[in-house]
Order: sequence, then C-alpha cells, then structure tokens
Amino acid sequence: MSDDEEQLGWLERLSQVFILEPTSRRQLLETLRSAQERNLLDVEALSIIEGAMTVAEMQVREIMIPRSQVVFLKGEMEIQEILPLVIESGHSRFPVLGEKPNDVQGILLAKDLLPLAKKGRQKFVLKDALRPCNSVPESKRLNVLLQEFRANRNHMAIVLNEFGDISGIVTIEDVLEQIVGDIEDEYDLDEEEFIRQHDDGSYTVKALTPIEMFNEVFEATLSEEDTDTVGGLVIAEFGHLPERDETVTIDDYEFRVLNADNRRVHLLQLVPPGR
Repeated sequence: MSDDEEQLGWLERLSQVFILEPTSRRQLLETLRSAQERNLLDVEALSIIEGAMTVAEMQVREIMIPRSQVVFLKGEMEIQEILPLVIESGHSRFPVLGEKPNDVQGILLAKDLLPLAKKGRQKFVLKDALRPCNSVPESKRLNVLLQEFRANRNHMAIVLNEFGDISGIVTIEDVLEQIVGDIEDEYDLDEEEFIRQHDDGSYTVKALTPIEMFNEVFEATLSEEDTDTVGGLVIAEFGHLPERDETVTIDDYEFRVLNADNRRVHLLQLVPPGR
C-alpha cells in the first residue's frame, strides 16, 4: 500500500469517529473513547487528544512550581557562589533576582557556564550571561501559554499573583507533560528498571518500587505494614502529597521528590545512610 493510500485509509477511519457530530466536549470525548474501543484510535493517541483538550481548560496556577521550591540566584552573586547551587540542584535554568524580592533580572542557563571550563576564562559577570525572562499571571490558560512559549522561544516564565508578586515558575515541559504525560530526563528509568545507582553514590528510585525489592537491594527494613510501594511509604511519612524537591528521611534513608504531579509521586532520589 502506498503512503497516499495509507493516509487516505487513516483519514476515512478518523472521519467515522465524527459521524455522530458531537455537540459538546463531553460528547466528543465519549465519541473518541468509543473510537479507541473500536481500534480507530490507539490508546496513546487518545491520551494525547484528551490531554490537549484538558490543557485548554487549565490555568498556570494548577501546574506551576511554587516559589518555595524554586532555586533563585541573586544578581550580585559571584561565580564561586553560583556553581555549588547549580551543581547541587541539577536544574538547567535559574531565575536571577535583583535587590528587591520581585525584581527578576533574567534567566541564567546552566550551559552558559560551560565557557568557564576553558583555560584562561576567569572573569564572569552574571548580568552579562542572562537571558530575557517573561512573566505570566497565575490565571493564564495553558494553551495560550504554550503558544507564547513557541512564539518567543523561551522555556520558562515567572508566575505572578494578583498583587504582582512572584508566586512561582512554569516551564514548557510542565505544559507539555499535561498533554503527552511525563517527559523523561536523565533521572528517568527504563520501563522495567526500578532502581538505578549514580556515580555520586545516590540512587534514582521509582515510586512504584515494591518495598520488598527495596529492602532486598539495600538490606533495609522499611515497613510493609501499611503500603506496598516506596512511593506510598514516602507519602505516608510526609502526611500529604509532596511536591518536587521536598525531602523526607525514613530509617536514615533520605528521599527527595524528583518528579510528581497533583495526583501522585513518580520518581525519587535516594541518599542512603553513611553517604
């Protein structure tokens, strides 16, 4: 079958989805789900369509990273103060503040520090390395924000509350994950991998890791009485659904949340005892 014929066949099948001419968003979703059940759409395509429709109804405040969890730099910082923060956090972008709490001077990209590795490059002026930064209100719709990200080619925006104060940040990845699901990064594991050791002695642990497996790997004695997974144990210890970068210590094992949304924890960083 030629590419044209294959494309025509796909369009014909998709057109069958809309024969009933849905008149509301709910009816449209029901029609799409029915199409998936009849193998006219695959599960992943349906999930992306549902995510795209949901984004049109969501606001920045629902997905932003709160200010308390953001690593800010100060405009007067010297390079010897900046590097430890960049290395420890592992982030790729850092908002830079001026003398006032809500004075955003720009964004520092971690990759812009690479020239410092070259011999003879000793002088570094933070303000000269900053990229422009946009600000958005908490109420902005995510579909509009995504269009702005694409237009200005920025990947991060500062989120302002109704009083003009910084309430957090939002990135293009945060928006895209609402459509396509979690986007893998260097911390993510293969589908069948639950625990990965890193060169610095830390570990990445999936929240779905069975406690029994964790105890076997680390010769630990974490309790399996109330939950079966490491993520469940961590949430129980917090007493609430934690957000990214929150930390908790259980039996001398320090867990930091690497990836979480408003429904569940996905990925944890583990620092074992004695490290």
